[in-house]
Amino acid sequence: MRNPNKNDDIILVTNTSENNKRIAKNTLFLYFRTMLTMFISLFTSRIIINSLGIVDYGLYNVVAGVISMFSFLNGSLGAATSRFLTYELGVKNTEKIRRVFYTAFDIHLGLAIIVVLFCETIGLWIVNNTLTIPADRLFACNVIYQYVVLTGVLSITQVPLNAMIISHERMNIYAYLGISDAILKLCVAYLIVISPLDKLITLGTLHLFISIGMYLFYHIYCKRNFSEYCINLKVDKQLFKQMIGYSTWSLLGSSASMLKNQGVNILINIFFGPTVNAANAIAYQVNHAITSFSQNFTVALNPQIIKTYAANEKEQIKNLIFRGGKISFFLLMMVSIPILLETKILLQLWLKEVPNFAITLTKLVLILSLVESFTYTIGTAIQATGKIKYYQIIIAGILLFNFPLSYLSYKMGAGPQTALIISIILSVVAVIIRLFFLKKYLVIGILEYIKNVLFVSVLVFITSFVLPFYLHNNISFGFNRLIIVTIASIICSLVFIYLLGLSKTERKKIHSSVKSRLRIT
Repeated sequence: MRNPNKNDDIILVTNTSENNKRIAKNTLFLYFRTMLTMFISLFTSRIIINSLGIVDYGLYNVVAGVISMFSFLNGSLGAATSRFLTYELGVKNTEKIRRVFYTAFDIHLGLAIIVVLFCETIGLWIVNNTLTIPADRLFACNVIYQYVVLTGVLSITQVPLNAMIISHERMNIYAYLGISDAILKLCVAYLIVISPLDKLITLGTLHLFISIGMYLFYHIYCKRNFSEYCINLKVDKQLFKQMIGYSTWSLLGSSASMLKNQGVNILINIFFGPTVNAANAIAYQVNHAITSFSQNFTVALNPQIIKTYAANEKEQIKNLIFRGGKISFFLLMMVSIPILLETKILLQLWLKEVPNFAITLTKLVLILSLVESFTYTIGTAIQATGKIKYYQIIIAGILLFNFPLSYLSYKMGAGPQTALIISIILSVVAVIIRLFFLKKYLVIGILEYIKNVLFVSVLVFITSFVLPFYLHNNISFGFNRLIIVTIASIICSLVFIYLLGLSKTERKKIHSSVKSRLRIT
């Protein structure tokens, strides 16, 4: 008698295999993008810092941070757009994908108008009356502020286009655009060096031109490649309500993220001045380059999580969450260990002048990112369910404490690194709380996640850290130590990830993949 489940099992295995190949392929595209953009961006930053000087570089970052305070709504709406597009792709509803896109575009257009109103009133007042800006740089800061506002408007209305490319898993295009953006900004850095004009204003002007070019390309590409591309000012009222309702709760998470990053950056400016802003910007520049290794994997994985949930494949989504949590951490860990140990010489090699606190802030930002690496796949899985109300209220409620606690600490005379220490502690608490939501909405056991992801990840980190730490403490400071510690870190990480970090099933898959590649029978 025919087994009615046999064909279903074959289809499930085939789909799982195809999905794994797609994730691997997309991740490779994104790593190619990351490797190039990381080196180009770090080199570009060095040129810009040396051209602008520490003070102007700090001012540029804090002024750009002001608009981020008003465009944080963009994060919540972007999450809603990505979730709705990917979910409808998962259930193959072409007509609804079209309606989701043009509704999302109209919402973001409305948001851009609101952001401009806030930026040209409250934001302008903050720049001229609250920030610590030298009198002779106030005019330049006001000019670049207007450029940043225009760039922000383009960035906000570009979100639905970006979400469409990612939802369709066109990671090659996503990678090429990132590389093009990095190369163009490298050209900008060289133009600033030779420019006889005000370098701060020149930087803002040229970055605006790049944003306009990228914005036009996104529209042209999506129009030519996706049938659901449609700009229609007639909003789908039902979808509008659903997306705004979803975004309302995501707004809390975006608010917490905004206050943790840009809010604290403004506090640093008020209490410590633009020089420490520059140190903070350098720390986050390094962090952005490093975390891309981990986040690229999750960018490739996230559409699969949402589509798998839409297809109601419960066991597969659990495997994706567990594997995603571990691999996100391992990818970040491999790069972070040598940087944590050799921060001083790396910054000295990168920059001619290392601002005070840059070394400490860089180390703390990397530790924070290691903690937060577990949250990427968990957050995506919970967003896929659409049940984010209480999740956002509680998680955002915890993270929102970062801003007032940092303010009180600075008011009492604490150093600029205090905000990051507070953020690390709150992030650890938030990771634990997230596990309760995994259990509630996806029936994934808390102890099961701790055992298979958190415990394994921490064990791999500790064992991988021992030898590099020993070498760091027993070899004289210098370039030779940097090379030896880096090589030891990579080797130890790979060995212990394989021995301790992977399950037997995962190791078997690696063996099979290697054998098939080498054509070994």
